Amino acid sequence: MTGLYAFNVLVRSLAPSYASEIAWIDEAARYAMIWVVFLATGISLEVGRHVSVDLLRGRLARAQERVLFALIDVVGLAFCAAASVVALRLAWFVRESGQLNPTLGVPTYVLYLAPAYGLASMALRFLLRLLGLRDARRRPVAPAWLEGGGT
Repeated sequence: MTGLYAFNVLVRSLAPSYASEIAWIDEAARYAMIWVVFLATGISLEVGRHVSVDLLRGRLARAQERVLFALIDVVGLAFCAAASVVALRLAWFVRESGQLNPTLGVPTYVLYLAPAYGLASMALRFLLRLLGLRDARRRPVAPAWLEGGGT
């Protein structure tokens, strides 16, 4: 995305007569940014990188903390699952309309699938945390995994 935008700026600055030939770059970068954000949501939740408020965490007893975590996971699972269904229905509606992106020629519903995927991915991660299978709050992910190494 950065390379595309840099190329776009260079062409618009150095050869403005060709700017209309690369109008698709703005749309392509926007699609890429939206997909990158939603692809990362589930993974960032799994490795404990989502924003959190630790106001109560250190002040609660262990049993109370487990109840709080379970409540957070149940609410997160319910919300993400429901929102994913809504996003998928919206994507299906847009698909049925047959809309195409004017500059890329890509079906518009492709963009609407990103939130459906991201929310479903987060719902899965909340479920895994509820089941105790993957929970970075209790068992932090090894830094090597975040850097591309092993787990």
